[in-house]
Amino acid sequence: MKVCIMCGGEGTRLRPLTFERPKPCIPIVNKPSIQHLVAHLSNLGFNDIIITIGYKGDDIQNALGDGSLFGVNITYVREDVKLGTAGSVKNAERYLSDSPFLIVGGDHITDIDLLSFYRDHIKGESAVSIALVSIDNPCDYGIAEIDVNYHIKRFHEKPSPGEIFSNLASTGIYVCNPSIFDFIPEDTKFDFAKDLFPLLMGKGIVIKGSLARGNWTDVGSPSSLREAERWKLQEMNYTNINGNVTVKGAKVLGPVLLGDAVTIGENSRIIGPVSIGSGTEIEENVIIGPYTSIGEHCMIGHDSKIFSSSVYNHVDIGNNSTISGSIIDNDAKIGVSVNIENNTVIGPRTVLKNRTVVHSGTRIWPEVTTEEDETVKEYLLNEEFETSHTGS
Repeated sequence: MKVCIMCGGEGTRLRPLTFERPKPCIPIVNKPSIQHLVAHLSNLGFNDIIITIGYKGDDIQNALGDGSLFGVNITYVREDVKLGTAGSVKNAERYLSDSPFLIVGGDHITDIDLLSFYRDHIKGESAVSIALVSIDNPCDYGIAEIDVNYHIKRFHEKPSPGEIFSNLASTGIYVCNPSIFDFIPEDTKFDFAKDLFPLLMGKGIVIKGSLARGNWTDVGSPSSLREAERWKLQEMNYTNINGNVTVKGAKVLGPVLLGDAVTIGENSRIIGPVSIGSGTEIEENVIIGPYTSIGEHCMIGHDSKIFSSSVYNHVDIGNNSTISGSIIDNDAKIGVSVNIENNTVIGPRTVLKNRTVVHSGTRIWPEVTTEEDETVKEYLLNEEFETSHTGS
């Protein structure tokens, strides 16, 4: 069975995390998120994978290789200019023209049974099937209205208040017949939701909705990224130690995944599910709470507290600092008695000096340095990097 994974976007909504990596390579539990997706697809039997790549596509190829480690065969199709979602799949038509195929986004994290979704499609009469999920606030998604036969009667992309006729949101996961290629122009920007679906419905061609059950996110925001990591950490059922670990009078309550050469200092507490990468040193009297992931070669100073956060590689956190519900990118330096509140993103090589307070909902761009005792209440940008953070 074939699946096309779309990986062409720049991930501007997740900046500063996507300045130096494509969105599918953002770490979730210390490995690129797309590895979780490919492993899920492989387990379901989708072993012929076509990946459309654009922005920093080489990083995606390095993360997945030829797919043999995941039990799949991967073919890469480069997108030299932005072609939109449908246009990027059209660009890979030569690999997808012989049978129905699944389409997913490279930024998707899900445990939905996509095999049943695929089988339901091939037994039906529709040209396209769309996986739908109920969303409390569907304004950021395409919404669909279905009838009793699950045929989609209306589809509206990113509705405003007053236009929300349904809370069934498109996941951006589709099963398509090759006949759709007859309606997608070549070498032209063309989207599924904005262009192809209205065109097909206008011609009376059936598009079917499927009510999906399970976890799904498109990792379009820091909060959805943290939610996806929470799901993956919840899948851990036991403690796993990969190498030598030094524990000096600390307490570890699993499940916990520990890499090689991890050191945990006296009277520290690790309460799982938690993942800690190789070479990380945790000093004494540290509390690391559930749903936290810490990368490789980090230093966590004494009397610090980290709860439900994602700390990437080579991050130094000073003594008596508190990190709550935050994402901290590679090589950041966090000073003494720093307080980083929830739903914050700290860019790579950022320096937060002693007693800095970062308010919730803010982001700090790469290589920014704060002053001691500074309170960060809004985004801190770096003009050496692009400053927009809306879009794809």
